[in-house]
Amino acid sequence: MSEECTRSDCSGCGESGCRSRRIEKESLREGSSVKRVIGVISGKGGVGKSTVTSMIASALAGRGEKVGILDADITGPSIPRLFNISKKAEADGECVYPCESAKGIKIMSINLLLEDETSPVIWRGPVISGTVKQFWTEVAWGELDTMLVDMPPGTGDVPLTVFQSIPVDGLIVVTTPQELVGMIVSKAVNMAQMMNIPVLGLVENMAYFKCPDCGKEHEIFGHSSAYSVAESFGIGNVCRLGIDMERAKLCDQGRADEFDVAEMAEFIEKL
Repeated sequence: MSEECTRSDCSGCGESGCRSRRIEKESLREGSSVKRVIGVISGKGGVGKSTVTSMIASALAGRGEKVGILDADITGPSIPRLFNISKKAEADGECVYPCESAKGIKIMSINLLLEDETSPVIWRGPVISGTVKQFWTEVAWGELDTMLVDMPPGTGDVPLTVFQSIPVDGLIVVTTPQELVGMIVSKAVNMAQMMNIPVLGLVENMAYFKCPDCGKEHEIFGHSSAYSVAESFGIGNVCRLGIDMERAKLCDQGRADEFDVAEMAEFIEKL
């Protein structure tokens, strides 16, 4: 394994002197525990990844799980706004305490630390990556059944940091129907495979619009490629989400706790 290797598992590598072997998973602070960690990724921006993250979190919390969201999209955080959280995270000198949504979902995001949520985060990659690790190691998460990590789009510093530093159990890939997206999704899935992290499912967002008058579904953004892409990578869990005006309204109003997640019920059961 070379010094530039991006794999998170060295068990099958014969390079005994590889510097990558010194990369160890970061530990949660004392008193915190997480049973499973699921990353939500996308190959490009604008596909509704944070909305999907919020829908899954809301569904899991609704069935009694203790859920947390680590907002790893440092330069484009949106999770606090989706849950209408305007207060700031508190700290006591030893750790930071996450904010909670109406359903009790624990949330940590850079916007919960900034005085003004509209202030841009103009940081270089290493600082951003370090902040993401601190969200894992220095936040008092308590006992969680599931933590969702909402990652920035692409395959850059932050996803690599998360994959190498946090014990991620699986990934959900979010996409849209355009043909171009097949190539973009391939990059995200290939990165997951390189890091030896299983892909738990594929969500195709904005897959169709259902006419409220006649009930017919229209594929506004092109014919779905979700199932063909999923099949090519051996992903058996697929969900197609339609364009939903009510969901869009709830997003704008910060009422993600109230999402109707029936459309994702079967998908979430398989996670």
